[in-house]
Amino acid sequence: MSSDTTWGVVATIKAPTTQILNFAAYHLDLGAHRVHIYLDEDDATARSALKRHPKCRVIHTDEGYWRRRRKHKGRPGGHQFRQTLNATHCYNRRPEVTWLLHADVDEFLLPSAPLTEQLDALPAETLSARVRPIEALAPDPSDPPPAGQIWCKGFARLQAKRREETNAIYPTYGDHLNGGFLSHVAGKVFVRTEETGISLRIHNAFRNKQIDADPPELATVRLVHLHAHSWEHWQNLYRYRLQHGSYRVGLKPAPMPDGAALNMHHLFSMLEAEGGETALRAFYDEVCTASPALRDRLARFGRLHAVTLDLDTKRARHFPNHA
Repeated sequence: MSSDTTWGVVATIKAPTTQILNFAAYHLDLGAHRVHIYLDEDDATARSALKRHPKCRVIHTDEGYWRRRRKHKGRPGGHQFRQTLNATHCYNRRPEVTWLLHADVDEFLLPSAPLTEQLDALPAETLSARVRPIEALAPDPSDPPPAGQIWCKGFARLQAKRREETNAIYPTYGDHLNGGFLSHVAGKVFVRTEETGISLRIHNAFRNKQIDADPPELATVRLVHLHAHSWEHWQNLYRYRLQHGSYRVGLKPAPMPDGAALNMHHLFSMLEAEGGETALRAFYDEVCTASPALRDRLARFGRLHAVTLDLDTKRARHFPNHA
């Protein structure tokens, strides 16, 4: 008996053409029925390629788009707000799928069983289902992974166990890290469509302004997050993240029993004040680079993941003019 379950992704993206098409192609290859892209900055090449693909939908969120959406308010200043407004717009407009995931351009679903089967198995009353991340590590130049593979780090779900493991795996900086991650550990949620009163946020779904507080987890699905997968990539985005993104002032620090942890903004600012780029590089080498020592510590706790995304092949398959 065939299932009517379909799934798709929605993302608000400002990125190079190749990254935009990689994100779309990867999820199409995985079985996405629709890929919805809201271009936060126009990319005529990507927009044209996406428009020609039958399973992609693309919107350039120019000033006219925001005037239509928000009348006199226009384009929101914060990118997080733009993301949530666009994701909610997609959900309420016509997502053309039964489950919708709000993701970022550097996030890639990695299921160990077909997603449609896993979503189909959820109880009918389930509004949303969570997918937890694993964070990509930079290759160690002296001991790289096999061709095409990347190493990723994971974390323990339970907070007490996570704290114990984090301090053991990251001995210098672990007190200030949540699971050893630089970015979120909350993951993202699939949301059942055709429900009323729904709005989407970065990490959660809301119904009638009330958070869907305890969604079940899709335990056999990972979300590969290419947050800091090379020093160059990390440095290119570092200043923006420090001021406006995932390292900005005001975000909560990692949970600690004594409350002594620094949040990422304060940690990085302190490192820079004390040692400049050299101190940041030392942090990156210990926490974000897949050295043999870090891989051994991760593997000891079952937190090391070998991943192959094969983005170039998938982009060539779905967008052959952009191989």
